[in-house]
Amino acid sequence: MHHNLSRNNKFYAMDKNNAPAVYVDSGDTVTLEAHDCFTGQITVEEDTSSGLNWDEINPATGPVYVNGLQPGNALKVTIEKIDIGDQGIVVTGPQSGVMGDELTEFTRRILPIDKQNNTVDFDGFKIPLNKMIGVIGVAPEGDPVNNGTPDAHGGNMDNFKITEGATLYLPAFHEGGLFGLGDVHGAMGDGEVGVSGLEVESEVTVKLEVVEDIDISHPLLVNDEGAFMNVSDEDLNIAVDQSVKEMIKFLQPYTGKSLNEMAKLMSLTGHTQVNQVVDPKKTGRYFVPKFVLDHFEVPLYK
Repeated sequence: MHHNLSRNNKFYAMDKNNAPAVYVDSGDTVTLEAHDCFTGQITVEEDTSSGLNWDEINPATGPVYVNGLQPGNALKVTIEKIDIGDQGIVVTGPQSGVMGDELTEFTRRILPIDKQNNTVDFDGFKIPLNKMIGVIGVAPEGDPVNNGTPDAHGGNMDNFKITEGATLYLPAFHEGGLFGLGDVHGAMGDGEVGVSGLEVESEVTVKLEVVEDIDISHPLLVNDEGAFMNVSDEDLNIAVDQSVKEMIKFLQPYTGKSLNEMAKLMSLTGHTQVNQVVDPKKTGRYFVPKFVLDHFEVPLYK
């Protein structure tokens, strides 16, 4: 069955106490309309930041309750389609992003999107679009987590690999999961170093499925390249190291290899990468190519 969810069903923190906006069965698809990360507050390029409501940043649409999803299961999210608006917003400012210690004013640009040619116009420079989802996740195990912060439940991971055709496995901490997404970007590079991507309104269609036989503690992304384990921490060093450890923990039962041998195998085949370095928690991802998963028959492509 297919469901539609309006952007009016928005929330600003992932929370086990959020009331579901819709109930779906495993295998159903949902199209979620989503605001841009500013909830539509920015309409002109002139600086009106003093008039922004900073409590209305990074809205997610949902929550979606998936019938039959239990704690300890995983929620399989197949991203079928991302449609975006005709323009996007990019901002920079003091104390925001990598350059925030050197910037003295809050500035923004509203850039036109050429959907026919799949580009965004930056002063005549045609930048290719790479549509992706910044905020996506389920209710965290404990206290609410605002949508600007990533953690084991997902959230603001800003992983540019979370795009059309990819599949995201999220650990479920509560019945139904309480899934939501938002903060879609028309273009964004690894790191999101300026503190924003090309922030856009969007419609995202996903397929949601309950998976009982995959043991994960952090979000695991799969595409035709391979698998990416995403881990967030205030310390990027910890996030990167833990992403490696979580991937080894996930893969080891399928390989039959010792921890020593797994460390060797990962050193020969895997790649440490970084999603974003600008949120309250930074996010590292560890990538294992598909040929490794295929060799050990890891059941991620069934």
